[in-house]
Amino acid sequence: MILKSIYKIGTKQRNPSLDSYYRFLEKTDFWSKEKLLDYQLKKCKSLLEFADKHSEFYRKVFKENKFEPSSFNSLDVLKKIPSISKRDLIENKSSIQSNFVFKKLIHSESSGTSGQALSFLKNEEWDSHNRAAMFRGYSWYEVKPWDKNGYLWGYNINPKKALKIKLLDKLQNRFRLFSYSDNDIKEFAVNLKGAKYLHGYSSMIYEIAKTINSLNLKVSHNLKMIKGTSEKVYDSYQPEVQKAFGLKIINEYGAAESGLIAFECPQGNMHIAMENVIVEEENGEILVTNLLSKSFPIIRYKLGDSIELEDSNFKCICGRSHPVIKNVLGRVGKMVIGKNSKYPSLSFYYVFKNLAMEHNVVLNYQAVQHKPGTIVLNIEQNKPATKSFVEQELKKYFKDDVEFEINFGVSLHSKEGKLKDFITTID
Repeated sequence: MILKSIYKIGTKQRNPSLDSYYRFLEKTDFWSKEKLLDYQLKKCKSLLEFADKHSEFYRKVFKENKFEPSSFNSLDVLKKIPSISKRDLIENKSSIQSNFVFKKLIHSESSGTSGQALSFLKNEEWDSHNRAAMFRGYSWYEVKPWDKNGYLWGYNINPKKALKIKLLDKLQNRFRLFSYSDNDIKEFAVNLKGAKYLHGYSSMIYEIAKTINSLNLKVSHNLKMIKGTSEKVYDSYQPEVQKAFGLKIINEYGAAESGLIAFECPQGNMHIAMENVIVEEENGEILVTNLLSKSFPIIRYKLGDSIELEDSNFKCICGRSHPVIKNVLGRVGKMVIGKNSKYPSLSFYYVFKNLAMEHNVVLNYQAVQHKPGTIVLNIEQNKPATKSFVEQELKKYFKDDVEFEINFGVSLHSKEGKLKDFITTID
């Protein structure tokens, strides 16, 4: 009860509108798709009219494209507004930021792992409603936000900052790893007793699971949810995680600037938080409009990910009508440079998907390119016998235009941040 009270006090200070919106999301959780779309239309019109009035950038964009927010009467009309990239947000930050005087603004920033960092101000409703959507997802697993939880993030932390983080963790009933030695992992495993959920970078959850399994640790826990966020959850992670904890990693998909986009239900489907965001798919790439982003309007934002949406007629057996993101394939735009041609880095996704589907070969990989026509392909599993299968699939996509140095038994994760499956130093 003390921890719940601390959570309530903290929420009242930082996110005063969270509780009321969470109760609203409980009601909308099983709304019909028609009712959800009608709600989106009204919220989107309100956002567009607000942006036209209070954002210099969008007022200019709307005028140049002869777009009239007051006449907005269909979500399809959104396509008249040009999409916007992260570079656009960074270069036009001051003119995008609303001139409206909000009661409370909260500083936010993206991680900059794509090479482009962005800081901006969120209105309180945006931040609170984003958290409410996340906590609704927690409720699907009978998890409360004040429950004891383990957290796996980058651990390369300044000692002075570490003390502050430990204090904040204590207030949030949270514990984490600050190093990945076997002894610290053993202590972390012991601390899981009484925890209700484990969350953080999916690659780090996987690394912890591998160590627990290799040390034959018996983890006594009451975990109800293991959530991977900020990274793709690879199918190859699941066997190790299942073995260590008896649960699979579920997906939470979103970003600092887009907010929470989708949360995986217990039936294994990532439902879009329609009350908060509009998701479009254009040429395989996701576009996000955040319906709450009045302080810094996010309208048709190219997040940079390639996605697959489930069929519009798909019905999840969980009973929710919110559309489903079938798969987040990877980052858009990164190119492999061959001797004569260029190839999307997503080609590696299909290479290793084919290996799993057609040859029952499940491998974790990281491709690194420093010069045209040559790739170093590092593979975690020490299975050199699979090399011929790997080469066969690579040839389908790259022919003889790229030479591959294939290394098996390589540790892929530095544990200091997100794991990238393709690294290039070629501009």
